Amino acid sequence: MKENCCKIIIFALCSVFLFSAVVGEIEAAPVQENQIRLYIKDGIEKAFNLDNAAASIYMQKALELDPENPTGYAYLAIIHLFFSDMSFEPKDRDRNQELMLHYVDETIAAGEKRIENNSKDGQAYFAMALAKVVKIHWAIHQKSYFLIVQETSNVWEYLEKAKERDPQNYDIYFLMGFLHYHIDYLSGLTRFISSILITRGNRQKGIQELELAAQKGYLLKELAQTELSSAYLNFEKQPVKALPFARELKEKFPNNYNFLFVLANIFSDLHRFEEAFETARQIERGIQGGIPPFVPQLQPRYNQLMGRILFIRGEYERAAEYFQKALKDTSPYNARVRVLAFLRMGMIYDARKERKQAEEYYSKALEVEGGEGAAQIEAKKYLNAPYVPPPKP
Repeated sequence: MKENCCKIIIFALCSVFLFSAVVGEIEAAPVQENQIRLYIKDGIEKAFNLDNAAASIYMQKALELDPENPTGYAYLAIIHLFFSDMSFEPKDRDRNQELMLHYVDETIAAGEKRIENNSKDGQAYFAMALAKVVKIHWAIHQKSYFLIVQETSNVWEYLEKAKERDPQNYDIYFLMGFLHYHIDYLSGLTRFISSILITRGNRQKGIQELELAAQKGYLLKELAQTELSSAYLNFEKQPVKALPFARELKEKFPNNYNFLFVLANIFSDLHRFEEAFETARQIERGIQGGIPPFVPQLQPRYNQLMGRILFIRGEYERAAEYFQKALKDTSPYNARVRVLAFLRMGMIYDARKERKQAEEYYSKALEVEGGEGAAQIEAKKYLNAPYVPPPKP
């Protein structure tokens, strides 16, 4: 009898222990997941503030907590895409692209493994969609149409499944909005392929989805704000809507000179020239003083900015001087700077009724490799129909 009582007590204690262990495991899972998200959030914020070393450290911490979680790999792919775009040295750019592609592959492998075990894992689907979009973005710039076709398979399906299984993840709307918006602006074969294999472009829907991500997103909130600022300024021609996003981003990430450039552009488009010139002077002081993170490689971009402000003021001769300075730089990382300078030079000649010279500059803008974006879209438009200056206020 005593022996049976002992067995019952031992069994009961073991049961309690096992139950406690299971509960602890269940409770530990969301705690660990939250810590991963916090590390990724910190990593994204460090990257936005141009602290690449700290960004990498936080992302690696997130990965170390759960090496089988595809989310950590997906965000490592994103920050290395960011580092690549921000690199001035070809060696650094190539190395970051190599790491980006590595983490894309790791995301897909880890994501597929997670889904095999749990087909309702919305985070795994979203991580794979993130990785696919990173690689598609890279493939578009590489003009690798076969790779675009290859990588677009399942990307929209992944997003739909992520949205269905994890409806509170508002970061999903950043990707949906990004794709809806930019596919609408793609041209030729790239747009045709993207519309068939991903989804049809829809500019207005894209804006709405980006707005939702900017309001309610967590990990991709700042990226959505950046995208909206760019869209409203460069594509929608509504600088007044771009301004609040740019201001908030500049306040939150004071070391990121990109937001100073954006603010100066917005102020010039709003004809707030005093603020535009003051913002440009901040950039000039940073470059001339060598104040980190300002570097001499930003000088052509500054020249293009000054040309833009003067162009909008109608001071075409002074603007042209700055644009010609910007065009002297032929570095790959300043490809978009050259496109913008070529575009504005064409617009200056159109304003002077010198159509032949204007067409030459628009054609040069379209020939710049790596300069895809709003400026090349405008160059194509003005190549077909001359730019007409707006009436003076």
